[in-house]
Amino acid sequence: MFTVSRVAARAAAVGASTPRPVSARAAQPFLASRANQYFRPIKQYQRNASSQSMAAAAGTRVRNFFYGTTLVLGLGVIYFYVTDTRASIHRWVVIPALRWAYKDPEEAHEVGNRALERLWTFGLYPRERGDPDQTADLAVEVFGQILRNPIGTSAGIDKHADIPDPLLAIGPAIIEIGGTTPQPQSGNDKPRVFRLSSQNALINRYGLNSEGADHIAQRLRHRVRHFAEACGFGHDAQGETLVLDGHAGVPPGSLTPGKLLAVNIAKNKATPEHDIEAVRKDYLYCAERLAPYADILVVNVSSPNTPGLRGLQKQESLTKILSSVVTAARSVQRTTKPAVMVKVSPDEDSEDQVNGICQAIWESDVDGIIVGNTTNRRPEPLPHLRNLTPMEEQHMLEAGGFSGPHLFEKTVSMVKKYKKLLGDSPPPSNNPSPPSRSSGAVNEIAQEVKDNLAGSPAGNAVQDSVQTGAIPPKNVAEKKDAEKQPLINLPTNKFYDKPRSEQDKLRSSPDGAESQQPPTAEQEKMRISQEESAAKQDRSTGEVKKSPDLARRDRPKVIFATGGITNGKQALEVLNAGASVAMVYTALVYGGVGTISRIKDEMRKELTNGREKKNKKRKKAKANVE
Repeated sequence: MFTVSRVAARAAAVGASTPRPVSARAAQPFLASRANQYFRPIKQYQRNASSQSMAAAAGTRVRNFFYGTTLVLGLGVIYFYVTDTRASIHRWVVIPALRWAYKDPEEAHEVGNRALERLWTFGLYPRERGDPDQTADLAVEVFGQILRNPIGTSAGIDKHADIPDPLLAIGPAIIEIGGTTPQPQSGNDKPRVFRLSSQNALINRYGLNSEGADHIAQRLRHRVRHFAEACGFGHDAQGETLVLDGHAGVPPGSLTPGKLLAVNIAKNKATPEHDIEAVRKDYLYCAERLAPYADILVVNVSSPNTPGLRGLQKQESLTKILSSVVTAARSVQRTTKPAVMVKVSPDEDSEDQVNGICQAIWESDVDGIIVGNTTNRRPEPLPHLRNLTPMEEQHMLEAGGFSGPHLFEKTVSMVKKYKKLLGDSPPPSNNPSPPSRSSGAVNEIAQEVKDNLAGSPAGNAVQDSVQTGAIPPKNVAEKKDAEKQPLINLPTNKFYDKPRSEQDKLRSSPDGAESQQPPTAEQEKMRISQEESAAKQDRSTGEVKKSPDLARRDRPKVIFATGGITNGKQALEVLNAGASVAMVYTALVYGGVGTISRIKDEMRKELTNGREKKNKKRKKAKANVE
């Protein structure tokens, strides 16, 4: 019994452990519970991995944005810094690097000019930022134009009119391109430029290397037409005429408000200096081709590197040359005529030489003089600068014109001399003109007419006409306002007088050219007739009958100064001596594109200090009185 019961119990236990068949519906809850139990960690792991990946991607995007923004801002800061003329990198990095890389100064000069030309093309050129001249604290009037400042660049920096616009952008109010000769010439043999770095000076004997007047004129013409197209006038002869006649509201040479472009002209080396007629034709050839695109024509008779050129500064020959250039300049088919200046040497400094040059200036009726050029003399080294190296001592023996800060005292002295002789009315001439052409005779005739008019009172005009049968003349000065006509009808619809938004619309509008209507045929005919009458020439005497708006012989002559000017204090000193504009060359070579901005900043500082000193003295004097 015991055995049977134990076996039965065991069988019951075995039966309980044996799986029983179940249906699919009954098995679903069981399988689901087991799946949730075993696979829950895997799903949780997958969810965590996905979140980490998304977080990493978001972090990458943030880092990329941060790096990109930093890069853009960094490049922007570098762009604004490098393209600012006040950046010290131009003076202390760029210039030393050029001198180190190119031992030949002429090659370094050419590389620098090409770099400026390329940078201008891509809009990366250095410029004077902030428009410091807008306060007009340095403004000066020259030839009827209000210049933004009294600083200019001398000829030689841009010999072939490659970079007039980049030069204007670095701050000067006047740039002088050239010298330009009638026919192309290569100049003297190389090497022909020598550095005296310890003294911040140069010696050059370029010999007026030039591409020729026709080539330079073509380059300037293309520049004007490109500007005309930007103004909506069209890239053709008609657009060029509109710009040259002032319809764009800018000077026809510089194409920049408040600035002027001067073109330096000279004779060819092959033209014999003793043949004055041939020399005159050389200058006339240059003037006729370049005057339309210049605000100022500069007659160069002072280069020391062209044989016989300085001999042309004698009074008789200089008068003939200048008279021809003046005639050509005032015959230009343009509303405004270019001024004419003559550039003289600092070596012709005797009293007789200076008097002869001034007499030629008065007789030829040029508008001004540029005092200074390179010198054939070799000044002593300046004590506050470094001593000459052995190589530089060898360079001092080279032929050519010397330029540098050593010439400053000489420049100031020469400016004072010429200011004394050209700043007032002309001296009495030893060879007066014929009575029919003299200003004295004209004044006598005018006085006689006035006397005759005074003898016929207006109240008895009718009675006199009845008794004598003659009608009394009508005084021209008594014309009614409606009868008066201006000599030149200046344009009233100027492009640059419009708001900036309207200028942009005219540039972008396809019919922008139509908004500036060209002059009619009748107006053009009237303009040409006026210009021809204003520039009539007596073939027998070679004199010019000038209209009232042109320069008069008794008007004081404008003086520019060049030679040794390196800082703002010196610029102010030469201006106070009588010059209207201070021009730089060698200082720009050693100081880089920021030289003009630095000189103007120093001028403003000097002027401010001067005013403060005067105010202190005035207050002190007032306190003493009280």
